Order: sequence, then structure tokens, then C-alpha cells
Amino acid sequence: MTLAELRYLVAAADLQHFSRAAERCRISQPTFSSQLRKLEDYLGVRLFERTTKAVTITPIGERVVAHARRIFEEVDQICELARHEQGTLTGVLRLGIIPTLGPYLLPLFLQHLHQAFPELRLILREGLTGNLLAALETYELDVLVIALPDRAGDLPSLPLFQEPFWFVCPATHPLAAKRVVAERDLARHRLLLLDEGHCLRAQALAVCGEQFREREPVPDDFRATSLETICEMVAAGLGCTLLPALAVPPLTARNPRLQVRPFEAAQAHRTVGLLWRASFPRSADLPALGTLIQQRLPASVNLILRGERQSAHRSVAATATPR
Repeated sequence: MTLAELRYLVAAADLQHFSRAAERCRISQPTFSSQLRKLEDYLGVRLFERTTKAVTITPIGERVVAHARRIFEEVDQICELARHEQGTLTGVLRLGIIPTLGPYLLPLFLQHLHQAFPELRLILREGLTGNLLAALETYELDVLVIALPDRAGDLPSLPLFQEPFWFVCPATHPLAAKRVVAERDLARHRLLLLDEGHCLRAQALAVCGEQFREREPVPDDFRATSLETICEMVAAGLGCTLLPALAVPPLTARNPRLQVRPFEAAQAHRTVGLLWRASFPRSADLPALGTLIQQRLPASVNLILRGERQSAHRSVAATATPR
């Protein structure tokens, strides 16, 4: 059994397709298939069920793949021990980020990250929190940029900033006349949320209190998979919504149909930070990544100072200009 055979195994498990997996591994498909057959013969078990239409990993195959991923992390640790002598944040870093952060946070720091750490090769993956956590657990990703859960289990994390929520409504909406919108003001109005699976949906439900939960199951319930779609629905007069601060300028600044107001509630923000496995070999490099991200953030969010874990003193109401 060789590392190459294990890499072929992981590629086949990831893609569920031998031809595409062979392309990823840069070998011919017949060679790829024969190497996996050789591995199965060596182990004495069937790792894949093969038909003319599909390739499906077997239960024992899934368990072997999980061990193979851990082996590759150990190999990466050996490589990183050598790379560490060349400086911080070098080599490949596989970063996962949620879709309600990616389009708004990444443009703020990616170019500066490349300039500051030219030897770093960043591989990005956008996905829902549950999927990213699963990929982290199976060693497909190294670190996540997410809204940190209240309980992350044994996963270490580095909080970076608190991101306030802002209230967004049509220009003709009754609440558009208010200078500040409070949680209690939402009781009589429809709040449009992202679809199931988005952590922002759960956060909005937690912020809005019980009155929204009582009205949620309505016959013409609208849900969307992106904040862009939500804003178009709001602009069309279908309801109002809450947006995280980083998304407010790009989604509302040039749309005269939308009004933005500060939002007051007990927990009218989310905490964004880095999350990684305890076994990740380059965890000592992650504070440098966190610091670089913090340096590029606008005044609309509240920095969390390392060590103190306290928010920098920035006034939320003064960090945006509602129309």
C-alpha cells in the first residue's frame, strides 16, 4: 500500500467518478482503476461498488478513506515542519467560507493577503456552515471563516469581529420613517429570510424573538438562497429583512427602492472568526491571517481584540449612513 494509492482512493471518494478522479490525479483512467483494484486486493475488501452508470463507495471504503485523510494530514505536518523554516503562511491553505460572508469579506483582504504572503497558495471553498464543518472534519478543508457557533465542541477558534445586523425595507414601508428599528417593531411585518441551512436564518430567528416564529408558517412563505435575491424581494415590496453589516453597502447603496436603518435587539449581531481542527499543523500561523483580515475591515463592524476578547469601541449607529 502506497501514498499514491491512498490519494487515488480519496480522489475517487471525493468525485464518485473514476475518469474525473484520474484526471485530478493526472494519470490515465485504466491505470487509475488498476491501482484501486490493487489496493482492494491488498486489503482484501471491496472499497467501491462499480456499475456501468455509477461508482459508489462502500461502508468499509468510507472508513478507510477517513483514515487515509488523517494519514495525509500527518504527511502535511511533516511537510509543514520543513516549510515553517521559510516563514509564516506558506504553501497550500484550504479555506472555507459561508456565502453570507464570502462576496463581502473576501474582496477586502484577498489582494493584501497575496501581497503580504506571496508564498501562500489559497484554495477557497464556499458553502453552508454544516457542509464546511463536515469538510473540516474529513480533512478536506484546513480552516473556516464563519459565524462562530455558540458551541464549537473541541474545535479551536479565533473570534475576529462582531458584525451588526441592519434593518432593510422598501422605501414605502411603514418602518422606513423610523430613525432606528427595534425588535418589537417587527411584530406586524413580514421578515424575509434565507432558506433552511443558512446560519444567518437561524441567527435572524434568534434575534427577532418569538413574535416572528408565531407568524413564520404562512401559505405564501418566501425564502431565498442568497442575500442578493432577498434584497430584490424586499425592493419589490414583498417584505423586509436583516442584513449583516458587510453586505449592506454592496447590496443597497445604489438601490433607491431600499431603505436601511440601524437595528436594536438584545443580540443584534453575529460573531465572525476562524475555526479549525485541533490537529491542524499550522495553527500557529492563523493569528497572522486573523490580524490581516482585521486590518482590512471597515468601521461598520466591531473588532474583537485578541486576548482581551473585547469589542473595539465603535458606534454601530455612526458607522453607516441610512437613507
